[in-house]
Amino acid sequence: IYCNCPFDILAKRDPKGLYKRALAGEIKDFTGLDSPYEPPESPEISVHTDRQTVEESLSFIFSSLKKFQLLDEEGE
Repeated sequence: IYCNCPFDILAKRDPKGLYKRALAGEIKDFTGLDSPYEPPESPEISVHTDRQTVEESLSFIFSSLKKFQLLDEEGE
């Protein structure tokens, strides 16, 4: 499952202040800033958390898992 989100949105959602610290140079080799981030080439499931609500993302993930027969209709 790939949760796709632009760096600027991730930095705005920064509940722990890690992006702020990394941008200030306090954290070295921060993924997506100092260290490159390589997104998966062809993820089986991909959600865009900058354009989808949590509910929309979860609904898509669960329906995809059911489609791939990794969950039954009851979600188990």
